[in-house]
Amino acid sequence: MNAPASLRRRPLGQILLDQGILSEDQLRIALLEQMKSNLPIGKLLVSLGFVSETTLRDALSENLGKECIDLSRAVVDPMALRLVPRQIAKRHHILPLDYDPERQQITLAVADSNDLVGLDRVRSLVGEQVHMDTLLAAESEIDRAIDQYYGHELSIDGILKEIETGEIDWHSLQTVDNEYSQPVVRLIDAILTDAVKREASDIHFEPESSFLRIRYRQDGILRQIRALHKSYWPAMAVRIKVMSGMNIAETRAPQDGHIALSVSGRPVDFRVASQPTIHGENIVLRVLDRQKGIVPLEHLGLSDDNLGLLKLMIARPEGIILVTGPTGSGKTTTLYSVLNHINSERIHIMTLEDPVEYPMPLVRQTAVAEAAKLDFANGIRSMMRQDPDVILVGEIRDTPTAEMAFRAAMTGHQVFATLHTNSAVGAIPRLLDIGVTPDILSGNIIGIIAQRLVRRLCPHCKTAAPADPQECRLLGLPAGSPPPQIHRAAGCEQCNFLGYKGRLALMELLRIDQELDDLIACQATRSDMLRHARTRGFRPLAEDGMERVLAGVTSLEELGRVVDLTSRM
Repeated sequence: MNAPASLRRRPLGQILLDQGILSEDQLRIALLEQMKSNLPIGKLLVSLGFVSETTLRDALSENLGKECIDLSRAVVDPMALRLVPRQIAKRHHILPLDYDPERQQITLAVADSNDLVGLDRVRSLVGEQVHMDTLLAAESEIDRAIDQYYGHELSIDGILKEIETGEIDWHSLQTVDNEYSQPVVRLIDAILTDAVKREASDIHFEPESSFLRIRYRQDGILRQIRALHKSYWPAMAVRIKVMSGMNIAETRAPQDGHIALSVSGRPVDFRVASQPTIHGENIVLRVLDRQKGIVPLEHLGLSDDNLGLLKLMIARPEGIILVTGPTGSGKTTTLYSVLNHINSERIHIMTLEDPVEYPMPLVRQTAVAEAAKLDFANGIRSMMRQDPDVILVGEIRDTPTAEMAFRAAMTGHQVFATLHTNSAVGAIPRLLDIGVTPDILSGNIIGIIAQRLVRRLCPHCKTAAPADPQECRLLGLPAGSPPPQIHRAAGCEQCNFLGYKGRLALMELLRIDQELDDLIACQATRSDMLRHARTRGFRPLAEDGMERVLAGVTSLEELGRVVDLTSRM
């Protein structure tokens, strides 16, 4: 029986021919050479000089349906290297990229995914229980990377010991040739890899008077990871600047940069910002892991009531939905989840962001650019001429942006935007303060979401105990009622002894109905609007949080960190 056309693989030569990379004459020559030598067609095309190894890698990726990787922008996990000896890696052109002991998975870069002998050798080394994930890479890239990584210390502790016992040539940090012989180059790579593996959202390099502090932001909380001698910092700062395209000679003015790497076998971007301080340049890297960036709507951690109400708001075809909260409260993650939920070939989604954090298929994403005079207001005006169904505005900051966003909502578009306010009801006076008139606000707002992120209690070590009298008052329990069991953080190896692992979103969702529209139009007080919303089932952030505390998902202490509970005392 013949295989379906969709499952047949096209010949590699035909793919290159269709893409215009190879001519028919070149393919004919290569096929004649193959009859003589019996070598793979891809290797012959490279040896004849008809295609580059990079082009061949991309074509093989399409032919085999496998992802490819650019090893010149990759960072390798030392734990994976220790599992596969150099001689086996060299003989079979296999480079171990990452090893995850929890998921029992190893990621390999291979030149030939059909080299079953080489893959079987690796499997015999790592064990049958370990899943092997392969990515395609050019053979010469793999050989170069094997020479680069094997034989060098790649762990943070080992590199620091190497630095302490040797001299650093700062000038060689700016050269590409043999740069991996420099321990500082490997130290920065090791720190970036470690931060990604620990699921950090930011990496802080903070020089003090006599030492360098390195902190990661994990689950919204900064945690010191290392303290290094200050003499290390100049060379480290130069390396980060070289990687991010900054001016290494400029140390007295703030700079921004960008690093794109493959870490643990997946693409990760780093937004880099430097700031001069009295002790030297402070550098912060924002980790943008595309694999984690877009979370399904059902996995945001919303309560069933809030999830149902959010889906009801999204179903309205025109109007504006606002997401509010302070910096780092997960507004962008929520908006990306909503866009991912509605994204399909039937609708045209356009976004205007500062900057674009996570690329999405089918979505036309634009970054604001001051140099090109493309701000939010001008960008929205331009997008409205592109026949969009849905528009996402990164942030409403001023009157022109607000006016254009509401004009888009009034002309039949569904608009999503963020706004910096502390509560859902507080967004109305904030918009009035920006300059949006009440008659424009009325009838054009679908709903307003206010949110915060709280850490989840580690399920392996959380402890339960009856709530004390003060905790009962915070929970809003009547006097004399039996105290409920609430959970507290403890700490274990699973959560790095923090007591928390992962985060979830707390939300208050204010759906705008006709009565609330009338209150907005007549500029009613905030308390009047809140009173009406309460009659329609509106629950403030604190109440949503209390429900999670009683369910044992988070602790009362953690809730008090992000939500004001003092008014309940």
